[in-house]
Amino acid sequence: MTIDPSKISTSITPFAMIDNHSALSGEQEVLFTMHTVFRVGEIKQTTEKSCLWEVPLTITDESDPQLAGLTDCIKQEVQGSTGWHRMGKLMLQVGHFDQAEELYNELLDNASDDTDRAHIYHHLGYLKDDQGKYPEAATFYEKSLQICKKILSPDDPNLATSYNSIGQVYNNMGEYSKALEYYEKSLKIKEISLSPTRPDLAASYNNIGQVYISMVPYTV
Repeated sequence: MTIDPSKISTSITPFAMIDNHSALSGEQEVLFTMHTVFRVGEIKQTTEKSCLWEVPLTITDESDPQLAGLTDCIKQEVQGSTGWHRMGKLMLQVGHFDQAEELYNELLDNASDDTDRAHIYHHLGYLKDDQGKYPEAATFYEKSLQICKKILSPDDPNLATSYNSIGQVYNNMGEYSKALEYYEKSLKIKEISLSPTRPDLAASYNNIGQVYISMVPYTV
């Protein structure tokens, strides 16, 4: 384990030698704060034919450009209106579906407005879709869609997202006609509300193409 004091600020990444407080003074223990991040170096076998491997760790901090980039990416993936919503999205990202469902049901019981309810229903749909529980996913997505249709303009991109999600569920269930219907509704909104060079449009074209491939036997 390597720590370069000239590069690491203890105010950002606190750590301390605790030899004098350890039950075994010879262990040379170091206590790190919980959010400490280490860079993993080249992993090597300690000796030939040994079953032990050495993993070199180098402490890093928030000024590390690669760490900053990863942190920004994670923040984008788990955006939410509140800390609880961000926690729910993070749980979904790491596959803690039971905990995420419990949290979203609690948030739903305490939702303050239709926007909040639509958001929660959508993520419950995502959760069920990821679990392969497609009928339940479709139900939650439909609930989100019905709310969005009441509170959003007909060409709002968020409506396109709802239509696309429902289309994906029907595609997963093999109900290709319904999938195509929702994918086309999503595409129609995107063509109105988005720039023609947006990747979202390409994704819709691809989704529709994949449905046609599934519906019609073809040969190469």
